[in-house]
Amino acid sequence: MASDEWPSAEDWAHSLSQAARLMPQAETGGLRFEVSLPPRLATWVLESIARKDFLAPDEAVCVMLKEGQELSRHADLRQELLRRSIGEAMDDPAPSIPAEEVFEQLKALMEAPRPEPAIWNRRR
Repeated sequence: MASDEWPSAEDWAHSLSQAARLMPQAETGGLRFEVSLPPRLATWVLESIARKDFLAPDEAVCVMLKEGQELSRHADLRQELLRRSIGEAMDDPAPSIPAEEVFEQLKALMEAPRPEPAIWNRRR
């Protein structure tokens, strides 16, 4: 019987095993992996490059991960960011959407065909 839980126990077992296997090599050589960004984040990264904040998407991702790593040690700052984000959402003057409509939109989005993502080619 397939589990509806996501991630499944098998997914976790695979990830944990792979992390343990890659850790020694990553400690000396780093880690390379593919990142797929949703449209809003992808646009933000490309706009950051257009402003010359970053040279390439991988640089932006590394900087953001480093900032996230540093922030993870400061629970009070993370709580403040969460509080501000919730406050901004609550203060948004846009009309609220009924939950049923939100779920219908999410279902339609998940069932719709996905457009092909843009692919960044690193200059060699």
